[in-house]
Amino acid sequence: MKIQVLALDGVFDTGLATVLDTFTTANELAAVQRLEVTPFEVRVVGLRRQVSTAQGLRVPVHVLDTRERPDWVVVPAIGTKMPAALTQALQRRDVQQAAQQLRVWHGQGARLSAACIGGFVLAESGLLDGHEATTSWWLAPLFRERYPHVRLNESRMLVNSGGFVTTGAAIGHIDLALWLVRQVSPELAAVTARYLIVDDRPSQAPYVIPDHLAHTDPLVSRFERWARGRLAQGFSLDDAAEALATSKRTLQRRLEAVLGKTPLSYFQDLRVERAVHLLKTSRIDIESIAAQVGYADGVTLRSLLRRRLGRGVRQIRGAV
Repeated sequence: MKIQVLALDGVFDTGLATVLDTFTTANELAAVQRLEVTPFEVRVVGLRRQVSTAQGLRVPVHVLDTRERPDWVVVPAIGTKMPAALTQALQRRDVQQAAQQLRVWHGQGARLSAACIGGFVLAESGLLDGHEATTSWWLAPLFRERYPHVRLNESRMLVNSGGFVTTGAAIGHIDLALWLVRQVSPELAAVTARYLIVDDRPSQAPYVIPDHLAHTDPLVSRFERWARGRLAQGFSLDDAAEALATSKRTLQRRLEAVLGKTPLSYFQDLRVERAVHLLKTSRIDIESIAAQVGYADGVTLRSLLRRRLGRGVRQIRGAV
């Protein structure tokens, strides 16, 4: 498999290194395990001969050669993690040139992938329109605003949609690299994950901080404060709209636009967050916790936690 890793100025150091180390480790282990796997041919390419990482390290790269046709292109994150700075970074000339090159590669038949904030660079190309994708969970509101035609699911760690693969935040780079290894050899991917001590993380949900997302919009932030004071009483859209002096339609639209969720779904997220916090930090039994967050019994709460957090519930107290 021929893979080109597209490194832009300010590339996220951990992301670039993680991708390269995963493929190098896979190649080494394939030889050690005597697996009949064609080695991964990985080249780091860029728009000029050298790029600087987010931490100021200088990395020599191969200048793009449009005659080369890789099987896969990987776009690591650029190291700009906050919305305002990222919005500015996406306007850079090299980012727009990279988006154009991604369109060229796609036209040549290459398959495209991006990790973490690299998904924004891929989305700039317009190729993700109409497809499902994921990205760094805290940047979901910006992603939805900027790319309304992409079906964003930030709860997922990895999304494969129509030949485009995107992964979630930061260490999602290793999930992406292992996924690519798995396409060649599931056995090699499994042993590589064991050597790198990587657990399966199908969801970003256990890591999301709901109020961090809410604070990107004044109305959503006010709804979040109202909801936190009502977890035990239960949800009413009529009561929420009246308390916030807005219409039900406006409230629903804003939460959908910012969080990609209905008011009820976000209310349930806050219940889960509160329940998980109590399970981790207190000795209160699950029946009492269920009452505090508005559920009739612990059975209902357990079911909700498993449904919302998936395998992430293993990190929570044995009561779940």
